[in-house]
Amino acid sequence: MVLAMLGFAIEDALLKTASLSIPVGQTLMLFGIGGTLGFLLLTWNRGERALPAEVMSPTLLIRALFELTGRLFFLLSLALNTLSSTSAILQATPIVVTLGAAALFGERVNWQRWLAILIGFVGVLMIIQPSSDAFQMTSVLAVIGMIGFAGRDLATRAAPPALSNMQLGIYGFGVLIPTGAVYSFYTDGFIWPDLFSWSVLVAGTLVGIAAYYSLTVAMRTGLVSVVTPFRYSRLLFGLLLGFLVFGESVDAMTLAGSGIIVVSGLYILMGNSRRKAVAKAAAERV
Repeated sequence: MVLAMLGFAIEDALLKTASLSIPVGQTLMLFGIGGTLGFLLLTWNRGERALPAEVMSPTLLIRALFELTGRLFFLLSLALNTLSSTSAILQATPIVVTLGAAALFGERVNWQRWLAILIGFVGVLMIIQPSSDAFQMTSVLAVIGMIGFAGRDLATRAAPPALSNMQLGIYGFGVLIPTGAVYSFYTDGFIWPDLFSWSVLVAGTLVGIAAYYSLTVAMRTGLVSVVTPFRYSRLLFGLLLGFLVFGESVDAMTLAGSGIIVVSGLYILMGNSRRKAVAKAAAERV
């Protein structure tokens, strides 16, 4: 899980670098092409079909919509905002997922976890600072991207169980191709990237695929309650890369907000683990 989060942080830094010289829509499109091809190869290597009948289920269409929303707005935030701030806001995803699970799937949330959700959102507000001179509208892009990723995770939970993570990877990246092309057509158009930009894009795609694969291995072979909290290591890597690669500085409010988000998220995750353990023990007694 830590390797996966390091990979995603490096992917973010590489895509941010690419977007400095390539239009955002084109970056998204090329990244989608590379990721789709990579997951196609992984799917065929497992002997699976790329387009089974389940691919047209309404759940996957909803997942695709959230995927493109998350990817587009997150990349826009990376291009226009700091890597540190964007990475920090992304850490609120598990909090939004818990809120969505309660609203959509009827999962029970006690008052302590509702309080943790509320406190987590306070942490997000501390990072974007909407009422201060430090507020940047670009921070809202990261919030929309984070909501998109949370919706994708919720839709993934409801996706047909016959679909593997590799197949979901194909559809997740595949939807970026037309999205990036349309966005480019109506905004900055297309350019031919230079050798450095091609290298950065290829490296970002390969690292992203490796990170996704590492995440899959972690979630399938490790105890979910043990490995999931290590998702927050992405924040540390994002802050470090923002400082080392882009020379970004992090103010006290961003650090404090990040800490609040992490603590709230960990509390929610631990509550989920305790609840599942109690339910499992009750089922075994029956």
